[in-house]
Formats: sequence, structure tokens, C-alpha cells
Amino acid sequence: LTENGPRLLVVAEQAKIFSHRGGNVTLPCKFYHEHTSTAGSGTHKIRVKWTKLTSDYLKEVDVFVAMGHHRKSYGNYQGRVFLRESSENDASLIISNIILEDYGRYKCEVIEGLEDDTAVVALNLEGVVFPYSPRLGRYNLNFHEAQRACLEQDSVIASFDQLYDAWRSGLDWCNAGWLSDGSVQYPITKPREPCGGKNTVPGVRNYGFWDKDKSRYDVFCFTSNFNGRFYYLIHPTKLTYDEAVQACLKDGAQIAKVGQIFAAWKLLGYDRCDAGWLADGSVRYPISRPRKRCSPNEAAVRFVGFPDKKHKLYGVYCFRAYN
Repeated sequence: LTENGPRLLVVAEQAKIFSHRGGNVTLPCKFYHEHTSTAGSGTHKIRVKWTKLTSDYLKEVDVFVAMGHHRKSYGNYQGRVFLRESSENDASLIISNIILEDYGRYKCEVIEGLEDDTAVVALNLEGVVFPYSPRLGRYNLNFHEAQRACLEQDSVIASFDQLYDAWRSGLDWCNAGWLSDGSVQYPITKPREPCGGKNTVPGVRNYGFWDKDKSRYDVFCFTSNFNGRFYYLIHPTKLTYDEAVQACLKDGAQIAKVGQIFAAWKLLGYDRCDAGWLADGSVRYPISRPRKRCSPNEAAVRFVGFPDKKHKLYGVYCFRAYN
């Protein structure tokens, strides 16, 4: 058997693209015929298909398909994706108004007749990973509950790559948590006896894959920047939880979520030594400049706990979204 005509080649000029929530990004992809400079033979229509790869390599999520004048986008990509088409061989995909769920690896597939080829591009988002457990305490979330818990705190369940990057940046957490691929892991920068032993090397410890319905752990969430204002509400008195919720509403805002305090702390350098209520009923405060009485040893979002909502009095952190 001999091939007729030059072989189709698909190329991504960059293997990894960085962006942030709310931004626009172009995932590069161009196609050529080997030994020629032409985009296509003209015999067959070119079909371009973009899919998102998942942790289950047998499954892909449809994103966008184009063939001739036909264009179709899928799911939450509808209205946000289109081809750049800066030249006749340009199959690059533009994604607008990026959301947290857009993070991941994308496959560009070009098909012409019986020929096809693919290229893969990774979309990384600037953001912050944070560990999360609910009021019930540690190790109380199955995988599906963990996903919901992150969404409720303006975040998504983190991937291994995101947790690994956070570990490289200094994240140290001894409680094991779910990741988006269904694995359970935790990052250790300072080996110690209760966390795998003080003689082990630093790293991301892997518990493996567990039953998503029956097994219960914490979760690592990921969030990025936000389109709004995060702030500590100046109020004449300390507040119960219900009073805090109403105070934010009266100020034209909503009580802030855990993901929002982490994003403000990590991405904006927000620093405040006042403990305040958050939407999940926890009380926390963000310290970017460690000092006496305010997290003297490290920059961190300090966790006070889940106090009695009806009787304990604190300040409140609010979030006002920009229109």
C-alpha cells in the first residue's frame, strides 16, 4: 500500500498556555501537509474538532467542531469558543470569559478525508490551592460531596498538577484530600512523625484511588481571581453569623466564601488581622505580612474554627461582585 499525497500534520506551537478566570486565551493549533506549504489538498473538506481530555483517558469532552460553514460548540463552552482562523491552516481555538472548569488538557484534531492528526495543548490557570473540610470535621466528604463543597466555596476540586505546584510553592498539609482524578493525596514540605515520619523525604503523598461513594476524606480546592471586591466590613459591633450575613446584604454585597478569602490573600496580597465570618460558618483571617499576634511565623489564611453561629461574635468578610 502506498499513501496518495502528502501526510497531514497538526502542530501546537506551545504545549502549555497560562491564563486566569475571566480572561480570554488562544489555544494554538495549525495543520500542514508534509513536504508542502499548503493547508489542504482541496479534495476533501477540512474538519476541525476540539475536545477536552479527562483523567479517564477513554473519555473526552466535546468542546467545538467546525467543518466548512458549520460550527458547533458544546456544554458550558457554548457562546465562548470559536476558531481564530488567521490563515487557511489555522485551527487555533479562542476561549473567552474563562471559568475554573476550563483548566486542563485540550486535543486539536484535524481530519481531511482518510487522513487525520492531533496535537495537545494544556491550559493552566493562575490561582491558589487550599485544603477544605466542613463543619463536621476532617474526613467527612466522599468524592461527590467534596466536589460540591469546593463549588460552594467559589472553587473547583484541584488536580494533581495544581496540588503539586502548590506543594512546590510551600503548601504543607497533613490531612489527606480528594483530587479531581479520584485519588487521595496530601503535600508535605516539612516531614514529621504524624505525617509519614520525620525521616521521609518531602513530597506529595499518595493514598491511591478510593471508592468515590463510600470513602471519606477532606478535599483540596482550587480557585482563581474574581470579578469583584473582597473586603472586611467595618461595623460598629461584632456580629453573630446571621447578623453578619445581613450586614453584608445591607452593604450591597454577600458574605464571602472560603475560596474568595484565599484568592484575595494569595493573588492580591490581602492582609487583615481581624477574624471574620465566612459563608460556610467558619471564621478566618488572611495574613500576608506575618507579625506578632498575627501569624508571626508564616503568611497564611488563619483558621479560627466553626464557632457557635447564634452566640459567638466576630466581624465579617464580604464580597461584592462587579457587574
